[in-house]
Amino acid sequence: MSSQNKIKLLMVDDEIKFLESISKRLVLKNFDVTTASNGKEAIASAEKGLFDVAVVDFQMPGMDGTQVLKALKDKHKYLEIIMLTGHATVDSAVECTKLGAFKYLEKPYAFEKLVEAITEAYQARLKKKFEHNQKRIEEIQKLSISSSPLGLLRALARLDDEEK
Repeated sequence: MSSQNKIKLLMVDDEIKFLESISKRLVLKNFDVTTASNGKEAIASAEKGLFDVAVVDFQMPGMDGTQVLKALKDKHKYLEIIMLTGHATVDSAVECTKLGAFKYLEKPYAFEKLVEAITEAYQARLKKKFEHNQKRIEEIQKLSISSSPLGLLRALARLDDEEK
């Protein structure tokens, strides 16, 4: 599988040894993995690169997982986020789900379960992007029938601005 076809993954956890070992295992499973050991680093990495899925630890010093989730979702609407926690509560799971988390996994978890969750999150991302693109194509088709060339260009520019 070429690097273009690999799922681009952002792993965020303040436990460095865990982060390194899980990342190595994910690379062996053919994921393109970038790591961040805190929330600020995760947000900076997301600004520089386009990720398909982020796996974020819930409890971290400084910016916690919920804050990272919110910040990433605000800027990257198609990024699917899986929350990992060793301190699960129903309230935290509900809050993360409301903020847009794709899944909430409790530590310790089976490695294969994480791989499966990442793959499901990636498929959900592709589906959302495809549906969004289909709506855009339909809007452009309607505009092209009913608009002058200049009106069409203005409408396309507006649609493009909405994407950013």
